[in-house]
Amino acid sequence: MIRLRRTATATLALGAVVVAVFGFAGPASAHITVDPKEATQGGYGRFAFRVPNESDTESTTKVEIFLPENAPLGSVSTMLVPGWTAVVEKRTLDEPVEVHGSQLSEAVSKVTWTAEPEAAIAPGTFQEFPVSVGPLPTVDTMVFKSLQTYSDGTIVRWIDEPTADGVEPEQPAPVLELVAVAASADPTTEGEARVADDEQEAGGGLAIGLGVAGLVAGLGGLVLGGLAFTRSRREPTPKV
Repeated sequence: MIRLRRTATATLALGAVVVAVFGFAGPASAHITVDPKEATQGGYGRFAFRVPNESDTESTTKVEIFLPENAPLGSVSTMLVPGWTAVVEKRTLDEPVEVHGSQLSEAVSKVTWTAEPEAAIAPGTFQEFPVSVGPLPTVDTMVFKSLQTYSDGTIVRWIDEPTADGVEPEQPAPVLELVAVAASADPTTEGEARVADDEQEAGGGLAIGLGVAGLVAGLGGLVLGGLAFTRSRREPTPKV
């Protein structure tokens, strides 16, 4: 019995150390995130805001995603989520921005998803809210401050921005990392290189085709010549 008690005590102590070190019981693991977490500047992309429910008794009934003011987007489209209604709000920009040759004077400022009673995010579950956005701005990060409303009226504010030391804040906002387009990945350059490769491949194919055609013609000539020679030897010489 003494050995069993010591083993149980050691197990409980080890479990406490694991929770203390790795923070398995911490609430920060249940914050709103964006997936994927990285994209390319200037491109378009499909992203999903993943909203887990961290309450033991209440359901999530509304999700509000605020788009960063310093990085306006020219296009934001929502995807149908059964049982949820999406409302897109716009704002007037202080200075118009150019998007694909056109001047953009308005940009989406917020997207709000509201659930019907039977579609709310229940405890222990999560829901994803997909959007298609672009062109992505030339900034390093986009911070999407968010509000999560529960059925009892409680609002959780996921608005903390990334810290300089890399330590995750208490209520972090979803963050999208943006990387610059490499010079070698320029669509125009790639297109020109692809055309040149196609032309070179086509030229090589033509040369090979002409070579094969010449070989076939030569073999045909040899066969015809051989047949004519054989026939001439078989025919009798005419008498004078």
